Amino acid sequence: MVEIHGKPLIQWQVETARAVGIQDITIVSGYRADSISVEGVRYVQNPRYAETNMVRTLFCAEFHFGDPLIVSYGDILYEPKALKQLMDSNHPVGVIVDTEWLSYWESRFENVLEDAETLRLDDAGAIVDIGQKPKTIEEISGQYIGLMKFSGDGLKQLCDAYTSELSAYERGESHICKERNLDQLYMTDLLQGLIDLGNTVSAVPISGGWVEIDFPQDLTLAQKYIDPSDVPLKISRSYATGD
Repeated sequence: MVEIHGKPLIQWQVETARAVGIQDITIVSGYRADSISVEGVRYVQNPRYAETNMVRTLFCAEFHFGDPLIVSYGDILYEPKALKQLMDSNHPVGVIVDTEWLSYWESRFENVLEDAETLRLDDAGAIVDIGQKPKTIEEISGQYIGLMKFSGDGLKQLCDAYTSELSAYERGESHICKERNLDQLYMTDLLQGLIDLGNTVSAVPISGGWVEIDFPQDLTLAQKYIDPSDVPLKISRSYATGD
């Protein structure tokens, strides 16, 4: 519900989805759910939001999964063309990856490796490693932004992986990520789990055109990068620097 140019992030996201023809939209809420007010969407609440992480939150809405299923984090903004590119991709599992991430990270962090995650691709553009703590820039072929699509076999792979991990969790085991159990899994853990199971997780590359709001300075940057008069939404990360 943090506002950019007077409009909450979640409202920006819903308008972006509608701009590319998406009407079936579900918001999974948790903390201060009563403060979210967007018309014409479905709401599902994670009652255990205080003790669970992204994967558990996503699967609170499993009953409403459609094919294709697009999953978006709630703390990012992206241009409609990035979402349309994801929709048009024919990958069973497609993940938006920003190949021009480095200059953006340099504007956010003194040490770009502080918050970056590994993301390595094979020659075919499939992700082979994601979500780990990098030691060098060379381990990062692009930055995962938190926007992905599952369709056909990919949607089944997603649900099967979750169901399998749920069974393991109920036995007191963790298969996908040894460091975290199902309640604490990140989406990148689940994506890496799909890869480790032999499934193909494909990168859908973009060059900028998005922002993340993690810290107050991110909000300041986003206000500079976005001209609220632009329709459809444009995010020019060079705008603030005068490049």
